[in-house]
Parts: sequence; C-alpha cells; structure tokens
Amino acid sequence: MKIINAASETPGMTREEAEKFLESKLNLQLATVDEKGDPNIQPVWFYYDKDKEKLWINTSRSAKKTQNIRKRSTIYFSIDDENPPVRGVKGKGVANIIDDLKIVGPLGDKISLKYLGTLDHPIAKMISEESKKGEVVLIEINPKFYSTWDYGKMQF
Repeated sequence: MKIINAASETPGMTREEAEKFLESKLNLQLATVDEKGDPNIQPVWFYYDKDKEKLWINTSRSAKKTQNIRKRSTIYFSIDDENPPVRGVKGKGVANIIDDLKIVGPLGDKISLKYLGTLDHPIAKMISEESKKGEVVLIEINPKFYSTWDYGKMQF
C-alpha cells in the first residue's frame, strides 16, 4: 500500500490507520469519466481486501459507472469522515469489471454484511438474487496510491 499525505501541512495516516479506516461503514465516492469526458461521481458501498490491497464494489451491470469503466478504466475515489476529527483516504486506481458469479456472489455478500450486518435484510436478499441472475457485477479497484489526511493529529 503506497500512502502519501494529501497536503504537506496536514498529517496523514499510517498504513495500519488507513487499513482500519477502510474497514469503516463510510461510503466510497467513486469518480469515473463518461464518453463526453464529463465526470460522474457516485456514492457506493465497498469492501476493502487488505490481503490483496483491492477495493470491491458491487453494482448493476447496466449502471453508468459500469459503462464508464468499460470505456475508461482509470478512476478516482474518496472515503471521508466529515465528523470531527475530519479524516479520510482518497486515491487513483485502475478498475476492472468482474462478472464471474463465483466471485460476484461471495464478495457481494461481504459488502452486504459490512453495511447491513446480516444477509437476511431485504436489500441483501435483493442484491444476492440480482447477482444470481447476472444483473450485478463487481468493480475491482487496484489503487495506485492512497492519499490520507487526519486532522485529529493537528497540533493547535
């Protein structure tokens, strides 16, 4: 995991702090670029696999972000906690669309468990059923770097 500070005057996070932060239930803001060159930013649920150092998102096969990634795989992302002390992780990466049901289902369940706490929730069941039908894909993000900030470390 390559970590850089977001700004030279702002303290950043250590690798361990960034990994713990990426386990939070905050949304990831995913930025893609459409065919006209316009940005598209979407809040999404995500799962961080620290062993593989990848971020995973599940979404509709027909979603705009999916279409954009198929045409241009470079993405930006940001996860930030607006509650004091303000802190976050952002970065640039290469995204791939995964539609293998053997991967989509289990990782989709991990994402649902992270945010909903159970696979019995109606949303988790809907995602699982749509995955089985091939309507849900995974976006695999391979980050090139993580840029971090942590205002809780500021000395005033």
